[in-house]
Amino acid sequence: MDTIFILLMVLIMIASILLVIIVMAQNPKGGGLSSTFGGASPAQFGVQRTNDFMEKATWTLGAVIIVLILISVVITGKPTTTAPAQQPVKKEAPAPTKQSAPAATKTAPAQVPAAPAK
Repeated sequence: MDTIFILLMVLIMIASILLVIIVMAQNPKGGGLSSTFGGASPAQFGVQRTNDFMEKATWTLGAVIIVLILISVVITGKPTTTAPAQQPVKKEAPAPTKQSAPAATKTAPAQVPAAPAK
């Protein structure tokens, strides 16, 4: 399973690099952030459109990356068929309890004077 995961990751990286190259090679369509910050002038009426191949390649590579990522998640997300080995719980011998009571000293109990009977 590790080799399949590595193969999928390599394919995702290759598709991502190709997607970056395709996007960088396209002609700008105008608008977007470049026009917001003054990159486009209002005198520009005709916007060059990217050719259909570049646009289809962009969408296809994006879809390929998403599908490869989903496949890698499904493959690696499967639970293992064997149960993980559980380590036995080590029981420690109980520590001897320490008495926190003060040392026993012999003291005479307090005597309450008896009330005279009438």
